[in-house]
Amino acid sequence: MFEDDFTKDLDCKNNKCVCKTVAKIAAAQDEVADRDRGCDTGCKQSVKDLLSPTAQPNGDNDTVPFILYCKGDCGPFIGQSVVTNQVGMDTVFNCLETPIFRVSKVKKDCCAELELLLPVTEGGSTPGPGGDDVCDFFPGNSIRNFQRTGVCITVDLCEFLAIACLDPVRSLPVSEWNCGGGGAASRNHD
Repeated sequence: MFEDDFTKDLDCKNNKCVCKTVAKIAAAQDEVADRDRGCDTGCKQSVKDLLSPTAQPNGDNDTVPFILYCKGDCGPFIGQSVVTNQVGMDTVFNCLETPIFRVSKVKKDCCAELELLLPVTEGGSTPGPGGDDVCDFFPGNSIRNFQRTGVCITVDLCEFLAIACLDPVRSLPVSEWNCGGGGAASRNHD
């Protein structure tokens, strides 16, 4: 099941490991979306769990969140972007950063569109300022889910050395995101 033929045409020089894995996650998420539109942890197991209705304890999972690790010594890749938010009558720009992603699509040249996912607490808030390490985004035992942001970045998957997949989740929809909410993933630099 994990060695599907659809990834054989992906072109990522000599190393296709990360690209193929992200492409498989995209295909699995698409299959779940089509079906439901309205080791124990790892990419292979996460894709299998996403596609297996009996393996989903919470049911209806739609996302395999993952972390990318850069080649060389950069460690975890922290995706960053800028979002706009209304504060009264003014439009302000807030920084958004996170090490957690949801794949939207993968092209044959291994360029991928990744959505930034925010770790959120049970109450729906994001933790205080992020950092350079994945664990900085997960303080204590407070993170309960991931918030879809609708904010995407395009990356060259050939430039990553490793990927760590988290267990599949039913991510919170973009419609529930308060993009100016502050916190780790959305920092206002005044």
